[in-house]
Amino acid sequence: MKATPPLPTIIEEILRVGQNPAEILNQVVQAVGTTLNADRCFLYVRQPDQGRGRIAFCWRKNKDIPDKNTIQPNWQPDIDDLPTKEPLIRAGLAMKPSVYVDDVETAGPEVLNRQFEQETFGHRALIHAHIQRDHQLWGVLQPCLFGHPRHWTDQEKAQIEAILPRLQPVIAAFVGR
Repeated sequence: MKATPPLPTIIEEILRVGQNPAEILNQVVQAVGTTLNADRCFLYVRQPDQGRGRIAFCWRKNKDIPDKNTIQPNWQPDIDDLPTKEPLIRAGLAMKPSVYVDDVETAGPEVLNRQFEQETFGHRALIHAHIQRDHQLWGVLQPCLFGHPRHWTDQEKAQIEAILPRLQPVIAAFVGR
C-alpha cells in the first residue's frame, strides 16, 4: 500500500497544475478533508476590504455527513455582530493563530461559542485555520469531525500551517482582487 504524500506536497501539486481559482480551491478542500480523514471540510473566503465573506467550498466524506450551513451563495457581512458572538472568527479577524479544537464539548468560552457551533455547524472537533496576509483575514479552512472528539497532532497542525500562505493568492484571485 502506497503512503499518502504529506498535505503540503499534495497542495503544491494542485497549485502547480493550476486550473481556475474555483477549481483549485475545490480540490484543496477535498485534499485537506481526505488527508486528515475528516468528515467535512469547508473553506470560508473573504473580501477583507469589504468586510464580508461566505462559505464557497465544501467537501463531505459521504452524503450522510451534514451539510447544514455550508455553501453560502451570497456574500455576508462578517465584521458586524458575528465577531461578538463567535470567538473563532474574532481570533481570525484579530490575526491570531489558527485554532485547533479537539472537542467542542470541552472547549472553553474563550475558544468558541459552544451553542453557536452546535446550532450552526453541529461538529464535535474542528480546525479553524486562518488564512491571513498583510494584517487581513482572507479565509478560514475548516476540516471537522462529527460525533466524537479528535486530537489534532503536531504533524497535522504543521501541515495545515504550511499550506495556509499558499492559499491566500488563490483566494484573492477567486474573490476578484
